[in-house]
Amino acid sequence: MNGVAPRERLDRLWRRGREFLGTRYAIMGGAMTWVSERHLVAAISNGGGFGVIASGSMGADALAAEIDGTRALTDRPFGVNLITLHPQLMELIAACASRRVGHVVLAGGLPPAAAIAAIKEYGAKAVCFAPALSIARKLVRGGADAIVIEGMEAGGHIGPVATSVLAQEILPHLREVPVFVAGGIGRGEAIVSYLEMGAAGCQLGTRFVCATESIAHPAFKRAFIRADARNAVPSVQLDARFPVIPVRAIGNAATKRFQEKQRDVVARFERGELTQREAQLEIEHFWAGALRRAVIDGDVESGSLMAGQSVGMVTREQPTAEIIAELVDQAVAALAMRDGVPMKDGAEAAL
Repeated sequence: MNGVAPRERLDRLWRRGREFLGTRYAIMGGAMTWVSERHLVAAISNGGGFGVIASGSMGADALAAEIDGTRALTDRPFGVNLITLHPQLMELIAACASRRVGHVVLAGGLPPAAAIAAIKEYGAKAVCFAPALSIARKLVRGGADAIVIEGMEAGGHIGPVATSVLAQEILPHLREVPVFVAGGIGRGEAIVSYLEMGAAGCQLGTRFVCATESIAHPAFKRAFIRADARNAVPSVQLDARFPVIPVRAIGNAATKRFQEKQRDVVARFERGELTQREAQLEIEHFWAGALRRAVIDGDVESGSLMAGQSVGMVTREQPTAEIIAELVDQAVAALAMRDGVPMKDGAEAAL
C-alpha cells in the first residue's frame, strides 16, 4: 500500500478535471440530442458530475430557454454543447454569454477561430473535440481551454480510431490543458485507467440514457436495456462515390432500410435519374428526424437508436445520482484492488 486511501487517491487523480469543471467528480455528461435536456443535465450536475445541454438544431431563443430551465433545476455548474456547423453558431454563443454559461463545448467539426474567441471574450471556457494529436495541439494554440478525445466506440457520429488508441496517442503528449476521454466508457474501472494515463476526467453519454430523470421514451430505454455491445453498430456506406459519415446505433429495421435506400439511390443515379448532388442529399436526409422519432415518440423500428458500445452495461433504469455513485465506487474499488485491499459490497464508501 502507498498509505493513501483509494478514495483520496481518486480525488487526486481527477483533481485537475474537477477544478476545471467546478464539480465533485470529473464526469462529464455526453451531449445527446433530445436526451441531454434540462432534466438529465441538472440531474447529472446535482449528482456531482457535469451536465451538458445538447443544443442540436435549437435556435438562440430556444437555447436560452433551455439554459434558464436547467438553472431552475440546479445551482451546480453545467455546460452547453454547440454544433460548429450550425448556421447560427455565433448567435448561440451570444445566448450562452447572455446567460453566463461557464463552459461551452464545440463539437461536430473544427470550430472557427471566431467562435473560440467569442467564448473566451465573455469569460467562459472553450472545450473542443480533437480526433488526433496534431489537431488537439492546433486547437490549444487557438485558445481551447480543454480537449475531449472521443473514440469510435461512442454513439452517434464517430471517427475511425478507438478510444484506447486515441488515449495512447494524445494523453502522454498533451499536458497544457485538461483532456477528457470519451467513447465506450461505462464503468469506473475504465475511468481510473484513463485518469492514470493522464486524463483529467471522462465523458459518458450512453450510460445516462436510462436514468430515471431522462425524458427518453420508455420504448427507447427498453431498447438500450435489452441491447449488448455487439448490437451497437456503425452505419454502412455502400458506394464510395456517396460518402456516409458513420453513425453508431443499435441495429433495427431502419438500419436495414438505410442500406436499401442507398442501393436505390445509386441505381437511380446510374440510370441518370439523379445528379450526384441530388443522390447525396437523398442519402443524407434519410435520417432526418429519425432520432427524435425514437427518443421522444418511442418509434424504435423506424427511428434512430444512437448508442455507444457501452450500451451493454446499461441493465436497468436507475436514478442519475445512483449511476454516478456506482461509477465512483467502481473506480475506488479498482484502486483498492491494486493495493491488495479486498472490497465488499458497500465497503467503498468507507475508503
